[in-house]
Amino acid sequence: MKIDEIIENFEFLDDWDDRYRYLIELGRELEPLPEEAHNDANKVRGCASQVWLQTSIETGPDGAPVLKFLGDSDAHIVRGLVALTLAFFSGRAARDIMEADAQKLFSSLGFEHHLTPQRSNGLRSMVERIKHDAARALATA
Repeated sequence: MKIDEIIENFEFLDDWDDRYRYLIELGRELEPLPEEAHNDANKVRGCASQVWLQTSIETGPDGAPVLKFLGDSDAHIVRGLVALTLAFFSGRAARDIMEADAQKLFSSLGFEHHLTPQRSNGLRSMVERIKHDAARALATA
């Protein structure tokens, strides 16, 4: 699902119980992470729940690195947050990822007032990991 569609659907829901249910549904629709990718190298540090991100790097039409991500979590809402985060970042050029303001997106969706501190820290850890992978891709390009 595209990030614009997710944002539109999210904003349509007024009640936070409905928004949480939508996040859970996004998590259910997340492309499966292969079992062998549930490993220590892909584990995101700083998340209270277990979260794994697998990064692949392709070359874009202009020769710049483009990152694609698969992810998973052992918690339903967090899995939905993974889906949202990957919809925002996956398939983008590394330079675009470095410049993207995920915090602005999360604030616009009201996460700062409705996520627990542990989930907020985990979300921040996911974004840091993605940006780290983008920086590494740029450095080796």
